Formats: sequence, structure tokens, C-alpha cells
Amino acid sequence: MTEFTSLSRRGFLGASAGLTALLASGLPVLAQDATSLTIAYNLPVQSWDPTTGPAAVNPALQSVYLAVFDRYIAQNPDLSFGPGLLTDWGFNDDKSKITMTVREGVKWHNGADFTPADIVWSLERAGNPETGNPMQFVWGKIGNYVVDGNVITADVLEFEPALFKWMAFLTAFVLPKDYYTEVGAEGFETAPIGTGPYMVDAFEQGAYVRLKAFDGYWGEAPAFKTVTIKFVTDAASRVAEVESGNSDITTNMPYEEYDRLIAKDGLSGEAVPITDIGMLFLNDVGPMLDKNVRLAAHHAIDKQLIIDRLLRGYGVPLSTLEVPGYAAYDDSIKVTYDPELSKKLLADSGFSTDNPVKFTIQTTRGFKPKDYEMIQAIVGMWRKVGIEAEIEVYEIAKHYELRATDQLAPAAFYNWGNSIGDPSTSTGFAMFGPSPHSVWDSEDLVQMMAPLFSETDEDKRIAGYKAVSKYIAEQGYVIPLLQYVMPIVFKSDLAVTPYTSGDLLPQAVSKS
Repeated sequence: MTEFTSLSRRGFLGASAGLTALLASGLPVLAQDATSLTIAYNLPVQSWDPTTGPAAVNPALQSVYLAVFDRYIAQNPDLSFGPGLLTDWGFNDDKSKITMTVREGVKWHNGADFTPADIVWSLERAGNPETGNPMQFVWGKIGNYVVDGNVITADVLEFEPALFKWMAFLTAFVLPKDYYTEVGAEGFETAPIGTGPYMVDAFEQGAYVRLKAFDGYWGEAPAFKTVTIKFVTDAASRVAEVESGNSDITTNMPYEEYDRLIAKDGLSGEAVPITDIGMLFLNDVGPMLDKNVRLAAHHAIDKQLIIDRLLRGYGVPLSTLEVPGYAAYDDSIKVTYDPELSKKLLADSGFSTDNPVKFTIQTTRGFKPKDYEMIQAIVGMWRKVGIEAEIEVYEIAKHYELRATDQLAPAAFYNWGNSIGDPSTSTGFAMFGPSPHSVWDSEDLVQMMAPLFSETDEDKRIAGYKAVSKYIAEQGYVIPLLQYVMPIVFKSDLAVTPYTSGDLLPQAVSKS
């Protein structure tokens, strides 16, 4: 990911409901002593099962989950993979079986031993469509598990090229078989346990979670004994949190606030390009069925101007859902800013500034830096060429609900995360109609993409995804906007290890 490295080193230009609930809870507001850490986080935890439901596929929630639970395979700050609860893994030569070696000496937060049975149970549960795992169509491709000591073998029921990458990604958390079976889903929500560096000590829905370091953790002990994560969904309130000293660290604030805060005595910051993509989902309904409208909407957006004016230069414009460093990134695919072409395309379909095409665009407000303001700017650009869009603001949870039921508006802003860099987890699941994460359902794209999900020739698979990305750009099936840079502000006596995945892990923060 060399472009990430060079970008991260260059000199960039230089009261919420959750907080109210926190105050009411009686927890201390100010950041604590040297053994504790307080984080103002931009999203509340909705469920403590990191493997089921819409929340499980929200990239932004992975940071909290990774403090409590472990994945099968771990991922390093630079996106490389390493041992997690599995220490070795792989396919056999003909890719008909997989072998996994399970880490020994691991404990659950309740003191019980972690065993290979927990791995098997978690994978079988993930592959069972009745459990509601959003990625069931990945985990269901392996089965018939056999345990021999700490080695597990399984049959490949259907080849999944990115299987082991998925084991370091969304829904790839191992849960405790015996404990979960004993307490059930409701009991687990009340008292979740994992094998991670922190245990859940206290939790108030929508307000905060307090984590306590787990003395029996198998890995390196975290620097802080106690971590309080406040759920502060309003960006201005997160800024106030860290500026006042009520929180030690925060993220995803407006970039002008980032520049201002890191110039203050006692505060420092990190701003690194991450694998989050700002994009507009287009739903195949109403005016978006017209190719001219889709392409006109894309060509009318001056992405670099948005990055320069609204994001203070923090961002990289994109034309596909692949970013530099992804396996199928192709920098030859360009959708240029060309408002005159937009006008011509719209005119060909009978639209103009006097007779604009009209539709709704949905967006969050404050979830990502300048998300609402970006959509305002885009709507203004569209108006100049003959597109009249009405903005509808919603919470990110509503986006997931509408997307899962294919009820998004004709255009909807979203940030797509793909920390494993595989095209199946970016272009693939975002644009493949049968995927629960896609709202574009045209048969041409389904036919092009379906064979790629089981292609065993890696070179052919990557070339296929590049061809798909080019076709999508030509057809205007989605509007990629930019690669995000994540701003993190923290007290100067802290050291923060930023993750290119966008994760802000409590266990990756220490005293400087």
C-alpha cells in the first residue's frame, strides 16, 4: 500500500444524546488517570453479537468489537494478515479441503478454555442461513468439519477465493460455544464474553460502554486497565469532548476542526488514508433506469473541488470502488468531471435546467466528515446541469435497513469499507445483485460477476474484476466519490497506532 504510506507522510493542510445519557448515568465525564482511557466514538453499539444482523457488517463498529472479540485471522495496521485464533491455515493443492491450526492456551472472559470446538461451532453458525449472518453465503461454502487435536479440516463445498481474507474481516469473530448455548442470544447481549484484550464491564444502549482489561488475555496486555467509549454521534460534540479534555481521543471530525485542534497545545493528531470509500449507491428505480441520467449525475460532480474545498485536501478522488493498493485497482478507468457532457446526456433524454430530472438522495449527517455538506455540494452541481435532487437525512442504521430490503432512494450516500483489499469485497458485494449489500440488480452485471466468485485462476479472477469495474463505470451503475483520510485527535501524551482499515483500537493506544 505504498500510496497510503506516501500520503500519510506528506504535510496535509494545516451536546449529543449519547453524552447526555452518559452524564445521566453517573459516570465521570472527565478523562481518568494514567490507567484509564476515554474515547468519543461516532457510532453506538447496537448489538454485542458481531456476527449477525446489519450492525455486524458496519466497518465502523469493528473497532469496538475487536477490543472484546478475536477474529480467526488477525490483520495488522498495514493490512497484512497474521495469526489470530488460528495460527496456520490454507487450502490443499486441489482446493477441495482447508486446514486450520487453532491457537492453544486461550481463555474466554469467563475463565473457560477456548477450544477448536468454538471455531467449528462459530463457522457452522455463521454458515447457517437461519442465524442471520449477513455473510452466510461466504461461510456456507465450507463444511463437514473434522477435529484432530488442535487441527481442524473441512471440505470445500464451493470454492471461495477470498475465504481466508474473509476470516480477518466482517462477521469473522469467534464466539463461545458452551456459554452462548447456555445463555442464549438474549443472555449474550446482556453479558457478552470474548477472548479479546478487554471485557465488557458496563454498557448503556446509545450512551457508552466501559471496558476492563482482561488479565487472562493471550496476547500483549493493553496499556490501559479501563476504557470508556462514549457514543457521541454529533461531530461538533466529539470536537468539544476532546477539546475540553472530557475525552482523550476522538475521530471523524470535520477537517478544519482537525487542523485547528492539532495546532493547540496538548493535542496531537494522525490523518492517514484508509480503505473507506465515499460513494453514492444508485438504485435501479425511477430515473436511475436511464443510463443518460446515471452518467450525467457522475460527470457533473467535481470530486477534486469537493476534496479541496470541503475536506481541505484530505482525500483521493476515485472512479471505481477499488482504491490504490487493492488487488483489482485499475488507474486507467476514469470518469471525468464534464458538466457539458452531463447537459448533453440529459438533453438526449429530454431533460434540462428548465425541465430537470427529479429524485431523492439520502445521506447521513455527521457520521463521516462533511458527509451532508458534500451531498449539498453535489446537489448544487447537479442543479447546474438539469438534475433536481431532494436531500433526505437519515441515521446510518436506517441506511442498513433500507439497503437490506432494497428500498434505498434512487441515490444514497455511503462509506464502503474493504480492509482486506479483495475485489469481491468491494466491487463484488457492493454491485452483485443477489448480495444483501447491493441495490443494483441488473441481470447484465449479475451474469458478468457470478463466475468470479468461484474463479480458481487468480490472475483471471482479478482481470475479470477489472473488466467489471470498467463496465460499471461505462454504464454508470454507481458513483464512487473519494477515498477517505481518517482524522484522529488525541492528547499529546498518548501514542496512537492508526490502522489503514480505519479501525481505532483501544489496545492500539498507549502512553507516549
